[in-house]
Amino acid sequence: MVLLGATGSIGENTLRVIAAQRDRLELVGIAAHGRHERLAEIAQQFGVRHVGLFDPAAHAAAAASGRFPAGTKFYRGPEGLRELATLPAADTVLVAVVGTAGLQPTLDAIAARKTIALASKEILVLAGKFVMAAARASGSRLLPVDSEHNAAFQCLEGRAPASVRRLMLTASGGAFRDWPLAELARVKPADALQHPNWAMGPKITVDSATMANKGLELIEAQWLFGLMPAQCDAVLHSQSIVHCVAEFTDGSMLAQLCPPSMTFPIQHALLYPERAPKGTDPALPLDKALSLNFSPVETARYPMLGLARQAMAAGGAAPAIYNAANEIAVADFLKSKITFLEIPRVVEHTLSSMNPADPTDLAEVLVLDAEARRVASTRVA
Repeated sequence: MVLLGATGSIGENTLRVIAAQRDRLELVGIAAHGRHERLAEIAQQFGVRHVGLFDPAAHAAAAASGRFPAGTKFYRGPEGLRELATLPAADTVLVAVVGTAGLQPTLDAIAARKTIALASKEILVLAGKFVMAAARASGSRLLPVDSEHNAAFQCLEGRAPASVRRLMLTASGGAFRDWPLAELARVKPADALQHPNWAMGPKITVDSATMANKGLELIEAQWLFGLMPAQCDAVLHSQSIVHCVAEFTDGSMLAQLCPPSMTFPIQHALLYPERAPKGTDPALPLDKALSLNFSPVETARYPMLGLARQAMAAGGAAPAIYNAANEIAVADFLKSKITFLEIPRVVEHTLSSMNPADPTDLAEVLVLDAEARRVASTRVA
């Protein structure tokens, strides 16, 4: 397999899975944005000789470092990611690249009929229509790695979308789930990065606090499972043990449970349809007391979820606009340029300022993404 995004939180958990399943999984290619020192450690540990770096300076430093295995071939920039995604030795490509950089490599891997283990939310939010059409045309299998979508895949496998009344993705509620609403005005970036259950990167941790991540996941679920907006829902579940609940038209429900560790969905996706006899992390101890709580999402606390629903209802380019504006707003919040409560205001402004007409091709998608980022940046300024 090839791992795009090897040094991020998904990448590091993937490496744990591969290390525990060396008789089933072989890592042949890795890529990161710029952390060449960590890539060198990974390459040495797993004997990887195909290494990509998005940043040109990091690529040059890596090639000159002498820290990689003998015979290592280096790949640079966007084109390097595309080459790695179609590496002949790979059967599976796990895409854990943040932002739009993973879109074209994913489409290339699909065209090459690789199995795609997809961890990047933005790819389907930006271009779900094109990605899913390409997968159908090539016969490439697309397996979700995100914990909620992987859980939904396990609950819905073999079932018709028409049999689903609601697909409920669970949400922890993030760092400010229990804060008084009046206190949210004083939130600092350091506060937002304290997730109660998961260890994740800064951007997705802030998205958890605003619940923008759940909005993106609902949009993504539409494409993955062929659902309508009304069939996609979210519910608060503070323990992060139940990752999805599928309610069917007859009123029965199926849920998927596992501890809040990304190794579970990653291992499922990489070994599918097999299941390893032993996982990387211990299973739930059901011989001990276990409480599971669920509650509805407070719309006043999480306006980003409401904005995501508006984008889903509008369709067309609206989800891509939502995603781009949120990325700008979160980046500026982490730099203390805007307040926490201004994040949804930036997104709402961008959505209301742009035409959400459906893009006709990928080039138009990328132009629209750039324009949404410009509009959001103007609102920030």
